[in-house]
Amino acid sequence: MSDRVSLKGRTARRIVRLYNHLPKIGPLAQSGELRKRLSEREKDWQVPEGLKLSIVDLDECNLELLTSIENGVSYADPDSNYEDVEATDGIILHIHGGGYYNKIHNGYRDMAALYHNLSGGLDVASLDYRVAPDNPYPAALIDAVRAYRWIIENGYDPNEIVVCGDSAGGGLTLSLCLYLRDNEMPLPKKIITMSAWTDLTKSGDSYKYNYNLDPVFGGSKDTLVYMDVYYKDNDPTNPYISPINGDFTGFPPMLMQVGELEMLLNDTTDVAAKAKECGVDVKLHVYPGMFHDFQMGLNTYPESESAWEEIKEFLNQ
Repeated sequence: MSDRVSLKGRTARRIVRLYNHLPKIGPLAQSGELRKRLSEREKDWQVPEGLKLSIVDLDECNLELLTSIENGVSYADPDSNYEDVEATDGIILHIHGGGYYNKIHNGYRDMAALYHNLSGGLDVASLDYRVAPDNPYPAALIDAVRAYRWIIENGYDPNEIVVCGDSAGGGLTLSLCLYLRDNEMPLPKKIITMSAWTDLTKSGDSYKYNYNLDPVFGGSKDTLVYMDVYYKDNDPTNPYISPINGDFTGFPPMLMQVGELEMLLNDTTDVAAKAKECGVDVKLHVYPGMFHDFQMGLNTYPESESAWEEIKEFLNQ
């Protein structure tokens, strides 16, 4: 296994495993509590040069809209609203992960900027949806539908929308598209998922055979994966909660990436197989030796860099 992973990739994997298994920090990291605490204390995000960050108020949630500006001066505009937005040729709806427990943080804003660059300058709308335990299902799905409707109502062509998400955001991406299809709303042009959490019942074999191999969630059941705070009293087999149980007929082309060592491996591979059976154009890539959400490494090691290059090619096809 290790001989298929770069030195920097192996180092990243070791750091992730150490971080998630330290005696005091590990339980907080695996439960999502540490990320929540850090997010509450992080500095304001520095908007990259040539971009504008606008906050779109959708009542119970927000969209963080990243757009290009011509004069090269970057800034954040917290007072911006839909009247300030001029629709461009396309847009990426970016849905962050965090086990339906954590809000958006600067790491996801960095990902949004990378999506913008790799797509050749598409607008990127990052959804800051409501999270559990205060806002369990269906709050996140309602917010995702609200965000998609906002995009369409503000002049973006559904045929030029890409919806992408990682982890819980990947699952929510698929749940959103199931809802759109079931309610005869226009589907997006493309879908991208990274380490998607699609099976909240944890029925896949990879939850067993990768239990002690997964550097993020492995070796413990006191993790986000085993928390029921999102679905609570709802049936976790509901396709809008666990989209692995959905019918993907009519879905647009999909790029699905996942790490070989993930407990959530089958959450991606089984969805990909079902979607292909439904006639969907699916590109599945299982990255050898990689861990959950390894793409958040951006360009710091070859495996993450390769994943983003694959995303670039998919976006520009």
